[in-house]
Amino acid sequence: MWQLLKQIARSGTPENRVPESDDAWRTESQQIQQDILNVLGRALRIREIDAGSCNGCELEIHALNNPYYNIEGLGIRFVASPRHADMLLVTGPLTLNMQEAVLRAYEATPQPKLVVATGECACTGGMFRESYAVRGPLSSLLPVDVTIPGCPPPPIDIQRGILAALRAKRTTLPP
Repeated sequence: MWQLLKQIARSGTPENRVPESDDAWRTESQQIQQDILNVLGRALRIREIDAGSCNGCELEIHALNNPYYNIEGLGIRFVASPRHADMLLVTGPLTLNMQEAVLRAYEATPQPKLVVATGECACTGGMFRESYAVRGPLSSLLPVDVTIPGCPPPPIDIQRGILAALRAKRTTLPP
């Protein structure tokens, strides 16, 4: 123990500078909230579905709720039922066991509904695409509005993908 404390005392304070942060996306919060209100008239509600992932994407999605990203402050909430959702955020390859559940969740989601495939597995099937237990990417079952590649994608990319799907839906809705 004493040796460790001596080594810490000898090494001193590191001289590394704190990296510059890219917080440009935070300044857009008023515009994001207005976009959500223009399209839906209320907060965007998301139902997250794990279709057979390794939980890497889920950890990044949970990070969206922390104080740094504060996705709920933008008017975006996660809900427990697809009947209350505007968007399905699906992670993982589409396994045969989850195929029916994902389809039922899609059918239960009211119009106008959005589908976002999050992570490499949901987009392409990932490293599991050749498995006997996997149907393939999410697009083999449902119409996907936006894909967010990455294994796992960082939270900021997930947030950008959610907003891209919302903005794409805004352009396709009748006035």
